[in-house]
Amino acid sequence: MHANVSIEARDRTRLERLCRYAARPAVATERLSALPDGRLLYRLKRPWRDGTCAMIFEPQDLIAKLAALVPAPRVHLVRFHGVLAPAAPWRRLIVPSASPDSLPCPSDQVPLQEPTASCIVEESAPESESPRRPNYSWAQLMRRVFAIDVLQCDRCGGAMRILAAIHPPETTRKILDCLGLPNRAPPLAPAFSDITLELY
Repeated sequence: MHANVSIEARDRTRLERLCRYAARPAVATERLSALPDGRLLYRLKRPWRDGTCAMIFEPQDLIAKLAALVPAPRVHLVRFHGVLAPAAPWRRLIVPSASPDSLPCPSDQVPLQEPTASCIVEESAPESESPRRPNYSWAQLMRRVFAIDVLQCDRCGGAMRILAAIHPPETTRKILDCLGLPNRAPPLAPAFSDITLELY
């Protein structure tokens, strides 16, 4: 969906159309039917130039074609070429740099534990290299995205400090058992096969 799509608050017709567009399946199920021999018949919306108006698939073949539409994990879906490519030498002349007003305010920074070797940024970088973007911590990202200060104490409102990160599951279970808290994640609800939209 394009980021420039906008709907007025009282335009319920366009809102319903947008919800139906976002919740549409990969194929039109009303044009998909099963043949007596177990194969699947998919009728095309418009006939092709050669007159083809329907396609017949084996169930496994149709699933393979639908799986090919799923993007691979951690792969950019938008690719830029030419001067907008990531390594283009003229990119810095075309793409505007961040304005001083958009930079994070120092007062918005969340106090965290002492910086480790992985988050220390060397200040003696050569001038020829482009300035690197700041690496935000987990607490700073939570504040920027969800407007939640995860390091604010619920009781006094003061700033909390991370003392340790416990990774072994056995140690975590022992601590939760000692505190009387559940040591297992809540069960996942089964996925629904049909999507139902209710607009109020």
